Amino acid sequence: MKETTAKNVYQLAQERLDIIFKEFDNVYVSFSGGKDSGVLLNMCIDYIRSHKLNRKLGVYFMDYEVQYKMTIDYVERIFEANKDILDVYRICVPFRVATSTSMYQSYWRPWEEDKKDIWVRPMPNDATTADNFPGFKPEMWDYDFQLYFASWLHEKKKAIRTCCLVGIRTQESFNRWRCIYQTPKMLLYHRYIWTCKINNDIYNAYPLYDWHTSDVWVANAKFGWDYNHLYDLYYKAGVSIERMRVASPFIGEAIESLSLYKAIDPDMWGRMIGRVNGVNFAGIYGSTHATARNKIKLPKGYTWKSFMFFLLSTLPEETRNGYLRRLDVSIKFWRNKGGCLSDEVIQKLIDAKIPIEIVDKSNYKTHKHPVRMEYQEDIDIPEFREIPTYKRMCICILRNDHACKYMGFSPNKEEISKKNQIMENYKHIWR
Repeated sequence: MKETTAKNVYQLAQERLDIIFKEFDNVYVSFSGGKDSGVLLNMCIDYIRSHKLNRKLGVYFMDYEVQYKMTIDYVERIFEANKDILDVYRICVPFRVATSTSMYQSYWRPWEEDKKDIWVRPMPNDATTADNFPGFKPEMWDYDFQLYFASWLHEKKKAIRTCCLVGIRTQESFNRWRCIYQTPKMLLYHRYIWTCKINNDIYNAYPLYDWHTSDVWVANAKFGWDYNHLYDLYYKAGVSIERMRVASPFIGEAIESLSLYKAIDPDMWGRMIGRVNGVNFAGIYGSTHATARNKIKLPKGYTWKSFMFFLLSTLPEETRNGYLRRLDVSIKFWRNKGGCLSDEVIQKLIDAKIPIEIVDKSNYKTHKHPVRMEYQEDIDIPEFREIPTYKRMCICILRNDHACKYMGFSPNKEEISKKNQIMENYKHIWR
């Protein structure tokens, strides 16, 4: 395993578990059936057994209805083999879940009661449903519900301190790196950088934050832990270990591998097609230039701007207006305020003779400089995503990226309202 100072990552994770199980009377693992949360859950189970702790471990499993059968089989094996020490919450709730398969809908709802006749499988007998949660609201997204669940469980257990263990690793993405290294010190539990306060006496903890993908598989082999054998099929299909993911199949990050369902779990694939709009198209074209996953091609006779308006003309009115609102915000932002760019990128724009205005000062804490400019057709530089172009907008539309995350667009009114509501609910943390 990868060495960190004099100890390897497994030994450091054990030290973190020592702290967690001594300091928190209510501990649960957020378990997805994937490799990271699977290793974390197995490690916690071993810890409780080896230390002969007289306590149960909570397990929070969001059952998204549409899952590989091998994932469900793995989850149920783990639950059955350790039922003596696990307190399982198998969440089957119709919250909103983002989807990038359709131009007609930006989200879908698992276990939606009025779509029971097209559920891909029966609801599990041990399901924890919306009826168990008096605070559940239909407008909740899955990530909103996770925050709600933490407070609900804390109150239900009458806990002194609650800790939710999450199997994220900084190697996976920059956002996960920021989750660890840019959390304000006031939100850490006793200054441990692998913790984050989410409510009064409720914390998230990330014991595996410094692990690499290879460490996960070394641990599974060394300790003989059960794992999701879906990864074996991923490996046989030629998917690299860094790109193997078990997640909601309709989010943007999963579209490229959506077609694997057809080969790995054909029965589930057949049910998925009728469950969520656009699945079949995304499965066929999700890794091609048709959805801007490979090199996007401009049709003959079009400019990127005219191609963008053509794509918009094919969309439902509500979806089209959503993109246009974001485009308008972005155009005004780059024209009046300017986006922050590095000296290297600025020089590339100058060399390409792109008209820009460099602003000396910025309200942001950055060494980059604000640059005002008009929207461009296309710019052939590696930092393409940082520059406002109509080509970039076309990519968002082709990917059904309703939130325009690819372009780093600002939140819309609904997202701002949701953020303000969350901040209002948890503002007492900052006092």
